[in-house]
Amino acid sequence: MPRGKYVNHKGRNRHFTSPEELEAERANESKKKWRDTREDSSEEEDDEEGSAEGSEDSEEESEEEVKGAGALIEIENPNRQTKKAFVKAANVEETDAPQLSRREKEQIEKQKAHAAYMKRHAEGKTSQAKADLARLAIIKQHRAEAAARREAEKKAKDSK
Repeated sequence: MPRGKYVNHKGRNRHFTSPEELEAERANESKKKWRDTREDSSEEEDDEEGSAEGSEDSEEESEEEVKGAGALIEIENPNRQTKKAFVKAANVEETDAPQLSRREKEQIEKQKAHAAYMKRHAEGKTSQAKADLARLAIIKQHRAEAAARREAEKKAKDSK
């Protein structure tokens, strides 16, 4: 017996089901299913014989199953999950635009906003583009001044 209240499974041997045991279980299950289907089919044959007389009784029984306030008041529980009906692929209507998730919609909006910003930036309408153009104008001015200074120094050297 292990000490303490809880059993520790670490260090124990592992048990694996052998393939022979698995095959035996599958064979037993298939035999049970075969027996069940035979019993169900024999019950259905018995029901078909008595169905002509008891068709009206089954409707009355289904109405009697609802007891209490459930028969008088139809209750809608928002938390209750209803079973989804399966629809064949041929009956499904194809929509033109696929339904997008919230993340996909946000990503598309983000891409459109970025493209619009880049377009305005290329036209020079954004504040960042204006700052870049001003910086470039200053750099061009400095380069032009430096080029003029070099030309003046070159002329001064030639004249000497």
